[in-house]
Amino acid sequence: MKKWFGSAAICVNDNYEVLMVRAKESDTWEVPSGSIEEGETPEECCVREVREETGYTVEVKELLFVKTSVIEEVNVKAHYFLVEIVGESTGIEDPDEIIDEVDWKSLSEIVKHKLTYAEDEKILANIVKSQMLHG
Repeated sequence: MKKWFGSAAICVNDNYEVLMVRAKESDTWEVPSGSIEEGETPEECCVREVREETGYTVEVKELLFVKTSVIEEVNVKAHYFLVEIVGESTGIEDPDEIIDEVDWKSLSEIVKHKLTYAEDEKILANIVKSQMLHG
């Protein structure tokens, strides 16, 4: 069975909105994420993917969890990091040209939209609520 290793970034702004992306020809949203490249740490992958997909530079604050699953007969291992924005977005710089839209979504918007990974809805809600409680 094939294996895929990647990283994902959860970024919550001061308005408790989550940084999300939507791929071209898709109606689903997800947090910025992508494949770990050869010689790259999961943290480096996370920072690179956010920059490419959103134009934002981020700083990794902590590893939240590692999600393992099987998607279309591929063993998936994704490192989810809590990140913080450093500066303004320079715009989408995606070399794969798959990202069509970047937006900050509130929890109420997240539940209205279809997510690429449905299980992320609960995860994002818990992270945002935790941020609201602890700043």
